[in-house]
Amino acid sequence: MLRSLALAAGCLIAVPGVAAVTIIGQSSARMCFEAAESPMRPSPHTLDYCDSAFAEGTMDRHDTVATHVNRGILRMRRDDIAAGVIDFDAAIALDPDQAEAYLNKGAAFIRLADHRGALALFNDAIERNTRRPAIAYYGRGIANEELGNAAAAFRDYRRAAELDPDWAQPRADLRRFRVRGRG
Repeated sequence: MLRSLALAAGCLIAVPGVAAVTIIGQSSARMCFEAAESPMRPSPHTLDYCDSAFAEGTMDRHDTVATHVNRGILRMRRDDIAAGVIDFDAAIALDPDQAEAYLNKGAAFIRLADHRGALALFNDAIERNTRRPAIAYYGRGIANEELGNAAAAFRDYRRAAELDPDWAQPRADLRRFRVRGRG
């Protein structure tokens, strides 16, 4: 089971940009967003877009929060989880209602095997109406399963599959469960 959960966690992280935050216009911040949305593994150069956006000092609060989230995604995808968490925390400090920061931090906590922390973060993302609720429910399913909450995990995987019927991974994880009647 641990092997399948490790693969499932990898699928969660492999979703392009897990939940990047959109930035309009043509700027370094926009390039950072586009890199976070891309399915390609980011190069060290890609992070320069994000760093340049901060150095330019011309972003409003929304774009600053978004750039922290987007840079955090890029850092996580380069396996620098701790730096990604720092960016997600910075986004949350600036905007405690930024659902995508909680969602991505939850994905980071899955990678760090902090399943209780991940569970709380996915709950926060859902409560704040993340733009990608299927990912939040799927991540919460992983956390619940790792914590031994099989019934809750099943419900979360099922909800993820309902929310994104084209995403095969939640359906694949549901096949691992056997539902028995009470009796």
